[in-house]
Amino acid sequence: MAKPIVIMGAGPAGLTAAWELARAGHEVVVWEADPVYVGGLSRTVQAENFRFDIGGHRFFSQSPEVNEVWRQIMPDDFIDCPRLSRIYYKGKYFNYPLEAMESFLKLGLFETIRIVLSYIHARLFPIKPELTFAQWVTNRFGKRLFQIFFKSYTEKVWGISCDEISADWAAQRIKGLSLREAIISAFKGKKAAPTAKTLIRNFFYPRLGPGQMWETATVKITEMGSKVILDRTVQTIHWDETGVTHVTGTNLQGEFFQQEGTHFISSIPLKELMLSLDPPPPKDVIAAAKALRYRDFLTVCLVVNRAKVFPDTWIYIHDPTVKVGRVQNYKNWSAAMVPDPKLTSLGMEYFCFEGDGLWTASDYDLAQLAIGEAVQIGLIEKDEVKDAFVVRMPKAYPIYDQEYQKHLKVIRSWVSLFSNLQPVGRNGMHHYNNQDHSMMTAMLAARNIQGERYDCWEVNTEAEYHEAGEVDSKH
Repeated sequence: MAKPIVIMGAGPAGLTAAWELARAGHEVVVWEADPVYVGGLSRTVQAENFRFDIGGHRFFSQSPEVNEVWRQIMPDDFIDCPRLSRIYYKGKYFNYPLEAMESFLKLGLFETIRIVLSYIHARLFPIKPELTFAQWVTNRFGKRLFQIFFKSYTEKVWGISCDEISADWAAQRIKGLSLREAIISAFKGKKAAPTAKTLIRNFFYPRLGPGQMWETATVKITEMGSKVILDRTVQTIHWDETGVTHVTGTNLQGEFFQQEGTHFISSIPLKELMLSLDPPPPKDVIAAAKALRYRDFLTVCLVVNRAKVFPDTWIYIHDPTVKVGRVQNYKNWSAAMVPDPKLTSLGMEYFCFEGDGLWTASDYDLAQLAIGEAVQIGLIEKDEVKDAFVVRMPKAYPIYDQEYQKHLKVIRSWVSLFSNLQPVGRNGMHHYNNQDHSMMTAMLAARNIQGERYDCWEVNTEAEYHEAGEVDSKH
């Protein structure tokens, strides 16, 4: 009996690989640890007929291939969503991308002079070598603007100092932003174009949330004869001189399962992949894997008895007096996310480490925290909250600390020895990928199984690999 291709994880990367391979006629078996949801971080959680997007997922890509996959899977249920996102800082809202004239007026003359002088100093005397996030941003915006609009929020997200975060993360996520262009545009009386890749003004969005895409993909993959199995946690990945031979794991009831395969694609966290191998990798590989760090994430979803709360799709909370980092307004992504037009649902997003005080707090205490902070920053009144739900997401973000590249180099070198094992996706490769980048790594991995030779690790290097809609074969 022929063995299938085994995919570990049913997030965007894992399911894209399964989709590509199933369409090409291969039998695929996907193992997903979650007992209810597919989609990974890009799932849509449901509670009391409300739908909650865990993080806010925009569907946009400059890659025609990725856009085509989305259209193939779900051709008829996208809506065009206008982006409005602002920064909340010291009781005021600032448009994001930042608009120079608006920011200067709200910050006041004295603060504006400090920002401009700081920017001039940074351009005349840039920090070299440029190694950290703080240095990268300071060199391009000046120290003062870094302290106002970047430092507080970034340290909320990552839980470490901006001096510990690699400049790689800034180069990947906010490349293209220019204070100079914003100032010139302001004095010309127009808005600066959102040059950074993540700052598009409109995007597509599934009518019922991002999970609709991956739920639909799961149905279609199954209809093609492959399997997506939930509640199946990978425990051990077995290998010998021929490569990976099979995986074993359990479900929540403790039942044991084994799955043999010809090829294996992994979108589970790279750290977990390395530590699950049997026999274990060399000591330096294990040490590198253990050194990889992740940031965890939880959302307190509030149901508010008000038809309209604020116009934004989401708000970044840069105010250091509250713990919340970002607030989603799900109704403004898609009206179908809320079952009653007289109500609004908000997502109060908190970044944390698994096991810390936020992560281990009771759902009740987290709800009280979120309600209190929503009131404190002026979004709602306390008595307007009808209900609250808490969703925890472990290992949501791979951390780009000062050592991560060194650790990745050790792991990549050793993993490359396997002819039938390919890591893909954000956590699978420890790359802070957008959803479309994760999908592209999976598409290339699927092609490699069918005889191509691509280097999946090159996707999203300098955020340029496929932004022009091109991929290059690495022969």
